[in-house]
Amino acid sequence: MQTRYTVTLAAIAGFGLGAVAIETIHAQAKPPVFYIAEIELLNADAYTKEYAPKAQATIKKHGGRLLAAGSKTTSFEGAPPKQRVAVQQWESIEQIQKWRSSPEYKEARQIGDKYAKFRGFAIEGVPQQ
Repeated sequence: MQTRYTVTLAAIAGFGLGAVAIETIHAQAKPPVFYIAEIELLNADAYTKEYAPKAQATIKKHGGRLLAAGSKTTSFEGAPPKQRVAVQQWESIEQIQKWRSSPEYKEARQIGDKYAKFRGFAIEGVPQQ
């Protein structure tokens, strides 16, 4: 009889600890951060050949993911984006800042500034459950 109570108590304690651990893991999970760039192309061919591959390589190198990029956009309210939009996913604002201040990105951006005008911003995602 004593063994049965001990096993039952151990199972209940294990279940409780597991539930607390799962809740702690969920609480620690940070939502992703999205970087959105609006790009007004001044020279589309040069932008595509000279800038885009270098910029995309720096995004990947620094831990970002390019989720969408292109000029086929649909505006539901207000003016549509200038010409091109890019959406990236990052782990944090700090990671984006590190990427944007990296020598590789600064070098690529000097090329990009010759062929386009950029407007970029970041927004934190919402927790998914």
